Amino acid sequence: MRGNLDRAAQHFKLTITGQPRLGWQDRSISAPARSAGEQLWLRVVSEEKQWIEGEFWTGNLEANAFATLSKPRVIDVVEWEHGRQQRAELMTLMPGSPCSRTDVLRHAIDLPDEWWSELRRTSDALATMPTNRVNADQALVTGRTQQQLGSWMNPVVRHWETVHGDLHWANLMGPEFSLLDWESWGRGPAGTDAATLLSYSLLVPQVAERVRSTFADVLATDAGVLAQFYVAARLLHRIDRGHHPDLAAPLRKHLDTL
Repeated sequence: MRGNLDRAAQHFKLTITGQPRLGWQDRSISAPARSAGEQLWLRVVSEEKQWIEGEFWTGNLEANAFATLSKPRVIDVVEWEHGRQQRAELMTLMPGSPCSRTDVLRHAIDLPDEWWSELRRTSDALATMPTNRVNADQALVTGRTQQQLGSWMNPVVRHWETVHGDLHWANLMGPEFSLLDWESWGRGPAGTDAATLLSYSLLVPQVAERVRSTFADVLATDAGVLAQFYVAARLLHRIDRGHHPDLAAPLRKHLDTL
């Protein structure tokens, strides 16, 4: 992956200026870079060729459609094959730093009211964006919820919207708001993003409460409750595979409240 980053930097005539960071399951690598005095962000993702036909492969570039939102803009892209398919994306660099080093928030965080207002504005603007991209379909929602929670509930989604699909604390920047990692955005159950951020906040109750109040009208609807069941099932699936074990107990407690 470090070789991939160096190759991409050479292609774009960049100088890497910071410590590279590996992404989820080491399938991507990113680092700040400089070109002619401009600070940028370089990301390279590596994937087996049979998996690059999915919409996630072009998600960051296609998210350039959100011109009014505080998010990175993809400036240029290059791909090459070296065992696997490699894709390098040169992006604008957002100010601040990630709110958490991990998806799950494990420490108190003090963010200004303007940050929370911009989070909600971004979520609302995203929800109404027309797209043919798919983050989750009915088959996935049914499969995940019944696998983890059983067949007692009706998992039929009646309200769909456009979602970011991975709204967790490592993808949120502060103290100035911006939202990173648009790989998987597309149509999904209404309330998915609010439910996702709430679930990833459960280890810090005061922050979880702020998420609840920010998205109170979304989470309280039938669609929002179903989204919380679906997101919890999705996270329990990841927990079963060894991710975020400390989230299991509060997540199940949260499910009991639903």
